[in-house]
Amino acid sequence: MSKQIKNVNKSDTCDVSCYNEEVVEKVQPKIKRIEGVESIFKALSDATRLKVAYALTLEEELCVCDVANIIRSSNATASHHLRTLKNKNIATIRRDGKRIFYSLADEHIHQLVNIALVHTEED
Repeated sequence: MSKQIKNVNKSDTCDVSCYNEEVVEKVQPKIKRIEGVESIFKALSDATRLKVAYALTLEEELCVCDVANIIRSSNATASHHLRTLKNKNIATIRRDGKRIFYSLADEHIHQLVNIALVHTEED
């Protein structure tokens, strides 16, 4: 059953505001499941970190020095962005002697970056 809330006169909203109680009661409890997902999008919303993540979709792993040169930054700046991606479980780290290598945490992150790219290129 739908309940009417109030009239709204904006071009991007319904002329009459109402909701479907059955749908709301079904969906609302499931919304809690999405909590925490925003941290992935927040980390990837930074243009530089998104470039780094995209570079990691093109190569299985990259060392900090490679990333710094790809994004044309210092090693410290690249390391900062890579550390953020690691802390958000977007990237993983591997040490090989004096070099540090990063890769994407899993295929899901790879897919997220590529789906966003395909979506953007559709326009």
